[in-house]
Amino acid sequence: MAKSVNKVILLGNVGKDPEIRSTAGGNMVANFTLATTDRSKDPQGNWQDRTEWHNLVAFQRTAEIVRDYVKKGHKLYIEGKIQTRSWDDKESGQKKYRTEIIVNDLSLLSGRGEEGGGSSSGYSQQRSSNTASFDQRPAGGQDEYASTEITDDDIPF
Repeated sequence: MAKSVNKVILLGNVGKDPEIRSTAGGNMVANFTLATTDRSKDPQGNWQDRTEWHNLVAFQRTAEIVRDYVKKGHKLYIEGKIQTRSWDDKESGQKKYRTEIIVNDLSLLSGRGEEGGGSSSGYSQQRSSNTASFDQRPAGGQDEYASTEITDDDIPF
């Protein structure tokens, strides 16, 4: 069988405050939307923005982080996969579809109290397989040693 890949990378702004719920089994689920915008020139040479809305779903620890830190307007970096669900509408009997992004990695790019600002909050949640870590480095994105001046005497060759 040929190898396949289902990976999504998004950088955008949260459309409204996330909806948080728990499943019957006690697992937390967060549902929210993310807007991404493409900019292109129209035939007259004017810039036009086209916004795409994405439905996102986060589970367990990632959903807790969404609950605690994500609000409308916040800028997020998301890695995940595309999944389409289908069900029969109870009222009309028609088959309904919903395409969602299942969140695997989440980085918060808005600082506390910001509505979609550009600075980094320093909070990042990343998941791989069954492990999760929550990075709480200080905001600013700079290593505390970055301001240390390096001289020729520091170079070993």
